[in-house]
Amino acid sequence: MTETVLALEGVSRVYGEEVQVRALDEVTLDIRAGEFLSIVGPSGSGKSTLLGLLGVLDLPTSGIVRVQGTDATQLSDAERSRLRGEAIGFVFQQFHLIPHLTATGNVEAALLYRGLSARERRGRALAALEQVGLGARHDHRPVQMSGGEQQRVAIARAIATEPGVILADEPTGALDSHNAENVLQVFGDLQSPERAVCIVTHDLHVADAARRKISMLDGKIVADEVLASA
Repeated sequence: MTETVLALEGVSRVYGEEVQVRALDEVTLDIRAGEFLSIVGPSGSGKSTLLGLLGVLDLPTSGIVRVQGTDATQLSDAERSRLRGEAIGFVFQQFHLIPHLTATGNVEAALLYRGLSARERRGRALAALEQVGLGARHDHRPVQMSGGEQQRVAIARAIATEPGVILADEPTGALDSHNAENVLQVFGDLQSPERAVCIVTHDLHVADAARRKISMLDGKIVADEVLASA
């Protein structure tokens, strides 16, 4: 049985006190190593709330969030931060690159507090950039790169820490169609027996590039399907 890297067990998330909004309603979901899945739904469907809980950026009102078997809801803030940093890599719609650093420097920034030597950090950063097809651009700063290249640097930064799962929030949302296709190809290539890749999107074309598609509506999972391309 493939290892479960992220799991939600009966998770609900309610916002507000006097007027309550149930953003997630009793959601159960397993993400296993080796999967390439998408989470899709219209605005207000709960997919962004789901992503925040999967990434342990937020805590549920009720239910359990497990990261590599650990119940994250029982940890202190510091313990959750440590677990998140070790197990999860994040990619966002906006690239969040440091303008004055090169591509290598931006990827190395994710490795600064991991007890690695400068040589080890640089080696990992260069290897991650090679993996996303940017080895030849390692010494360029963000302003010298296209949007698609900047997003690939952000992906390299996420994988340099060797996480068990990559969570991507609308990773093609700021890109034109050509660069979006290139980035989707990179995500597909990142899938490995040890790593899961999960893309949250409102774009059905992006969602259909995955092997498994989770559809959300009104805070619930309404479909969980293996796609024909699997």
